[in-house]
Amino acid sequence: MASNPPSSARNVPHVAIIGGGIAGLAAAYRLRELAIAHETPLLTTVLEREEHAGGSLSTIRRDGFVIETGADSMLTEKPWGLALVRRLGLESELIPTREEFRKTYVVRAGRLVEIPAGFTLLAPTRVVPILLSPLFSPLAKLRMGLEPFIPARRGDQDESLGSFVRRRFGREVLERVAQPLAGGIYTADPEKLSLKATMPRFLEMERRYGSVIRGMRAAESARAARAQSGTSGARWGLFVSFRTGMQALADALISRLEGSVRSRTEVRALAREDKGWIVETADGGRLRAEAVIIAAPAHVAARLLKQIHPELAGTLARIEYSSAATVNLAWREEDFPRRPDSFGFVVPAVERRKIIAGSFSSLKYEHRAPGGFILTRAFLGGVLQGAMMELSDDEMVAAARDEFRALLGVKAAPVLTEVRRWPRAMPQYEVGHLDRADTIDRLAASIDGLGLAGSAYRGVGVPDCVHGAEQAAESIFARLTARG
Repeated sequence: MASNPPSSARNVPHVAIIGGGIAGLAAAYRLRELAIAHETPLLTTVLEREEHAGGSLSTIRRDGFVIETGADSMLTEKPWGLALVRRLGLESELIPTREEFRKTYVVRAGRLVEIPAGFTLLAPTRVVPILLSPLFSPLAKLRMGLEPFIPARRGDQDESLGSFVRRRFGREVLERVAQPLAGGIYTADPEKLSLKATMPRFLEMERRYGSVIRGMRAAESARAARAQSGTSGARWGLFVSFRTGMQALADALISRLEGSVRSRTEVRALAREDKGWIVETADGGRLRAEAVIIAAPAHVAARLLKQIHPELAGTLARIEYSSAATVNLAWREEDFPRRPDSFGFVVPAVERRKIIAGSFSSLKYEHRAPGGFILTRAFLGGVLQGAMMELSDDEMVAAARDEFRALLGVKAAPVLTEVRRWPRAMPQYEVGHLDRADTIDRLAASIDGLGLAGSAYRGVGVPDCVHGAEQAAESIFARLTARG
């Protein structure tokens, strides 16, 4: 049962953090850092509904396999995740992706076709690989070649990813590459997905260069110049993970927080009391706190804030979520007629298959499978295939096996399977999302002692969640210390 801090600490400010995923843990750790740096007594309590804190940083280590049931990587282009890793003293545990397998395939007409070299998310930068690729029809290649001559759109209004890609590159690039890649990242419908909120650099390239292709080439030239001059500063590739799996980051944070993380503690209600808060838990416990950071999904925050600020709760409730599942399967190398040679593949919705993507975990990173085995993952569900979430675990495994048999010729039974469901876990950044996030920020700021953090607002990746959590923690700390 959740309870108040001990009587000896009742004069010390207390921050309750609702949600023990990476955002909640990062917020608590940042508060601890600030308290130490300013020599200010402060208590934090992280309340996590599940048995284990960490959220999507969930790794199973079994029989020599390192099985990621959620996030398997961290983006290095955004600095906040790496900065936290360094402050925790974990940088020596990071591992890069395996250079020799750094390619991705797309399913076309039931076959795996490599994405042409120089194609980044939705834009090509090299002509010859596109011309030689069987991924696109001759008309689609011609349409792509016309992109630099298409006038840039004027104005600052938001636009869906689907609209943008069709306008700049044509329908086939949307269907064959942009939709499945966006589906793999956001499990989203590109016709609703906000370009500003998810891929703003492409919008900026159109504004600055009048063409995405010209913008991509300029960025590539700048990277090459930095590398040649030795000033790039890059130690890692685009993605990194941990030798023992992504849960290592969550475990390190939990260890540093020294017993202030309470698992299996669901928050039932929030209420204001004087200038503070009462946090009621499902087991009948009550905690008093001077401040609260809600680092749970937006729909949970909406429920908790409904009686406190109906307008804020209503705005939070309008953020939609999708559900997805991961199915990990391991096979012997000889079970593959041809050994895989890539990080994985994505599946366009127009292919009408049962999975939205597949990856080869043990080819993407070292230390993921014992010698002689290949660890894979299949992804099911998302906005465009929500019906797949109605399947049982056994049916999900069967669906994944069907697709690996059809696409890769794997007929043997896997030596290991692991299914993990993520219900209502992925926020949908629909057109206008950043305006909604601005409104949420404004309304939340009007409530003394309230912070919001998590993937619902300004980025779904680990670095984004860390950044938002640390900003919330810094704001709360500033308010508490200003009170004296």
